[in-house]
Amino acid sequence: MTDNPYTSGLEKNDANFTALSPLSFLQRTARVYPEHTAVIYGERRYSWSEAYARCRRLACALHRRGVGTGDAVAVMAPNIPALFEAHFGVAMTGAVLNAVNIRLDAKTIAFQLQHAGAKVFIADRDFSDVVRDAVAQLDMAPLVIEIDDAAASGEHFADCDYESLLADADEEFEWRAPQDEWQAISLNYTSGTTGNPKGVVYHHRGAYLNAVSNALSWNMPLHPVYLWTLPMFHCNGWCFPWTVTAVAGTHVCLRKVEAQPVFDAIARHDVTHFCGAPVVLNMLLAESGKQTQRPDRVVHVATGGAPPPEAVIARMEELGMHVTHLYGLTETYGPSVACAWHQEWDEKPLPERARLMARQGVNMFMVHDYMIADARTMAPAPKDGRTIGEIMLRGNTMMKGYLKNPSATAEAFAGGWFHTGDLAVWHEDGYMQVKDRAKDIIISGGENISTVEVEDVLYKHPAVLEAAVVARPDERWGESPCAFVTLHSGAEDTEVKDIVEHCRANMAHYKVPRTVVFGPLPKTATGKIQKYVLRDRATRL
Repeated sequence: MTDNPYTSGLEKNDANFTALSPLSFLQRTARVYPEHTAVIYGERRYSWSEAYARCRRLACALHRRGVGTGDAVAVMAPNIPALFEAHFGVAMTGAVLNAVNIRLDAKTIAFQLQHAGAKVFIADRDFSDVVRDAVAQLDMAPLVIEIDDAAASGEHFADCDYESLLADADEEFEWRAPQDEWQAISLNYTSGTTGNPKGVVYHHRGAYLNAVSNALSWNMPLHPVYLWTLPMFHCNGWCFPWTVTAVAGTHVCLRKVEAQPVFDAIARHDVTHFCGAPVVLNMLLAESGKQTQRPDRVVHVATGGAPPPEAVIARMEELGMHVTHLYGLTETYGPSVACAWHQEWDEKPLPERARLMARQGVNMFMVHDYMIADARTMAPAPKDGRTIGEIMLRGNTMMKGYLKNPSATAEAFAGGWFHTGDLAVWHEDGYMQVKDRAKDIIISGGENISTVEVEDVLYKHPAVLEAAVVARPDERWGESPCAFVTLHSGAEDTEVKDIVEHCRANMAHYKVPRTVVFGPLPKTATGKIQKYVLRDRATRL
């Protein structure tokens, strides 16, 4: 056997191969655009050279306290500069960042800290009570560091505060990139609606690639101004701490996501981009009537986490905000499928554009492949827009796996594809459209009913602000649709019969909700409607 001339003498070396890591984005941006504004938080702002120095100080401080490769550093904070800095400073030590959901209870936080083996726990003063309770439940407590933010209202709970930690550290700390791009960079826990949550492990390569994929798929220019309305703890903010840094943008931090502060920030800082679940879009639309002016420029909005109704997309477009529809999961670093736009669609009327935007679309640039298939046979579904199958993905932006859970990891990757558990159809042009979670499909009288389809019709009623549909046990049909609806302010005189008549006029009668309940909807910290809570309510109606 002769040597392959394209391998012999052409080995990898330090000059021609380095491990991919989003840490390189920060280093490059600080070198090229040192004076450009990196972070804005209230009246505070600092440059990319200062951001790089602060991240190195954090890495130095953690290194001095024994943090290194294979250790975990947990951070519990709203969208403030400290959490942005942790996305770089923690990884500079070789450690793994666990950004903690700020709405969790003490028991769940304690489980995650224990499961991750957190060596350090950095937390904002607003969460002092739950932090104390969580740490008290641990057999071995981590080093606890307090973020003493002036806007926080909680009591002091730690001897060491974040700014003092950085002040005593070296801004010239010589951090090292990972030697292996498969090395873990972050740990994100699933919502854990049944039993303990699973720990999803990301690697440097995937974080790098998905960050680039975000920028390409969204056509992000150099120096965007990105408003943090998406929780930075959720899938590492869909990888946008790394994306915005790669394109030398400005991170506008927002401690609380409320409609008026969002509109104010857009106007004050000339925001160009922000992300959020459809519930965030609904919040803005509910407040939009009180706004005296539209944004001076088109604001680009990426939405995901739940299928946005066509009516919501159309109203956002009328507000001067261009919506890009994304799809992904915690296990896929956030966004992995996007509704790639075609210029010829610009000429279509708004209702048709909204219908096209409501589809999740096609695999993003750095996702190798995707398909809609039968979960048992792995046979691809026909592209007929009707046949429902499971969404499956593969590529470098899939998780490493579930921490300390090899059986769940193997199940998720069965057949060489990541099984999402979401159901969709394939359209003729190859664009997919989510129909439901596998567990959310309603089977009524032997017919499958997509809750997403019913919700989309509900949102088109002018009185409906939010809607969620779940299965309710039915003696005759087995299951029937049950709609939970939040009405717009001023529409309180709307009756159940109005909603039912609207549905009957716009869909097959067997899909019409047999039960309609008015009231607020339960949500997660990331804005997702908690359907498991609604299913429980529906069984007790």
